[in-house]
Amino acid sequence: MRAARLIKMVLLLQSRPSMTAAELARELEVSERTVTRDAQALSEAGVPVYADRGRAGGYRLVGGYRTRLTGLARSEAEALFLSGVPGALREMGLEDAASAARLKVSAALLPSLRDAPDSAAQRFHLDAPAWFREPEPPALLPAVAEAVWDDRRVTARYRRGEREVERMLEPYGLVLKAGVWYLCARVAGDGPSRTGDGRFRTYRIDRFTEVARLEERFARDPDFDLPGHWAEQAERFARSILRAEVVVRLSPEGARMLRYAVDPVSAREALSGAGEPDGAGWVTVTLPVESEEVAHAQLTALGAEAEVLAPKGLRERFAGDAARLAALYDGARPEGRTDAG
Repeated sequence: MRAARLIKMVLLLQSRPSMTAAELARELEVSERTVTRDAQALSEAGVPVYADRGRAGGYRLVGGYRTRLTGLARSEAEALFLSGVPGALREMGLEDAASAARLKVSAALLPSLRDAPDSAAQRFHLDAPAWFREPEPPALLPAVAEAVWDDRRVTARYRRGEREVERMLEPYGLVLKAGVWYLCARVAGDGPSRTGDGRFRTYRIDRFTEVARLEERFARDPDFDLPGHWAEQAERFARSILRAEVVVRLSPEGARMLRYAVDPVSAREALSGAGEPDGAGWVTVTLPVESEEVAHAQLTALGAEAEVLAPKGLRERFAGDAARLAALYDGARPEGRTDAG
């Protein structure tokens, strides 16, 4: 436990000019007194940790000290080579850089860990696109990715319905969702300060028709959290399209399968407001849906595990489906099949 903490402390100090005892304590999840003892232990072991005294003081490494990656365990080395997504890196134009980085890391590993890249590659592969679609990476993705990494403003033209719109954007981050690339960006203003309204927006990159990188950089908002922003936008989008409601009775199996048949946001909201089960274990829920048409297609997958109670038109539609199925299968026998067979 302590050995791992000491290694982490050295790596933290390698990555920054200096760190205060409070900062190290927070990163290492220990007390400042423990940080002091650990720094002393590293110094005694020959690691040149130097403590600057005073209010602005802290700990730093002297003499350009660097440590090789010889402290990695096998599981850590294998996880390291899983951290990149080859297809995504290739589409962003970063395949060569990623390959060079992997070679450098491989060269720094102990001989007993040199097979970690192959070991990881044979045990995990990420295939991001959905089934039954041939992903086509957007032609402008490398230009957008370059601006994201370099914190450069861009002017971009993109399709909005039947027309094209031009905006100056501050590109903050990229998201790959089910084979589709999105850009999370803030709109820059037209005035001298180039400051927009402060709101972040999400754009499908395949709808960009032109992207021009500008020379000026932008200062990132330190509070921006890409995963959190994306989760919030995805939830908001899912809720925005749920404009209708249907009332459904679900068997225990139907309740279990609901999240596979409809949008997870819709299923979660419906089940959280479900009433008490009846004597047979069925529950009645109010299900947010995009439309009656979409609800018909989705709930058909639950078969006899779901009964639509309202609206009346949708219930009658399912009743008509049931009648046609009953007529289709009533007394039906596969061709050439006998009662004995």
